[in-house]
Amino acid sequence: MIAKKTMKLSNELRFTVSDRIRDVAVTPAHIPLALLGEFQKDVSEFLRGSVRDVDLMQVQISIEEGSFAFVATGLATAMSLWSDLGRIQSSDALSQVDFKRAAVVERWQSAAKKNPNRRYVVQEANKEPLFAVDKSTDFRLTDEVWVNVEKYLHGKIVDWGGKTKANVHLDLGNGKTMSIETSQNLISQEEHNLVYRMALLHVTAEENLISGDLRNLRLLAFEHHQPAYDDIEFKRMVERGTQAWAGIEDSSAWLESLRGS
Repeated sequence: MIAKKTMKLSNELRFTVSDRIRDVAVTPAHIPLALLGEFQKDVSEFLRGSVRDVDLMQVQISIEEGSFAFVATGLATAMSLWSDLGRIQSSDALSQVDFKRAAVVERWQSAAKKNPNRRYVVQEANKEPLFAVDKSTDFRLTDEVWVNVEKYLHGKIVDWGGKTKANVHLDLGNGKTMSIETSQNLISQEEHNLVYRMALLHVTAEENLISGDLRNLRLLAFEHHQPAYDDIEFKRMVERGTQAWAGIEDSSAWLESLRGS
């Protein structure tokens, strides 16, 4: 599995396109209308992705030299955006990112191969490049491999139920909320309302071997666990241990002999 770069969430990204049109460099003062429209649309789509955790009405854009750059601010809470930027580090990275962002990178790559002077760069606020696309890059989608797994997911149940199709919505606490298919019977068997409570869920799912993403989750059971100290259970364990050692007269001497003392 490809290592993911840990991204520090920021509030700003810089998107740059460079090219030469009729032997004149693209700048804010000289850019074809078609290229301007395409670039604006691509930047918007890349920022939002499919989960749309970026509200474009809240994003401020400034246009700067270099050669032509959109500087977008207001991105500090865009969890999926920063997560995807941390993944784009290798040629097969497109299989690991949001499909809409992958489509933008593919369009940029196609345009760069047709226009040898075309180059796209995405940078952090300090202008450190996160990734670039030009005629030499080779970003590609690889065949995804999904396997059937059983997992235990711990998080806060934020919703459950449904009139015809029952689901449990589990907030994992890392910016992700999973929708898990279940049955009305499993929910009705619970004696307590678990909504807005921490819970451990035993689920089946399909897991992507490259990205670790899960899909087609189905609930097997609500696991009732007590992660905190349980005095009754501790006393029960002590009692079992005492009974197990009852036949050994000098247990401390026996232990010391095992240790080689």
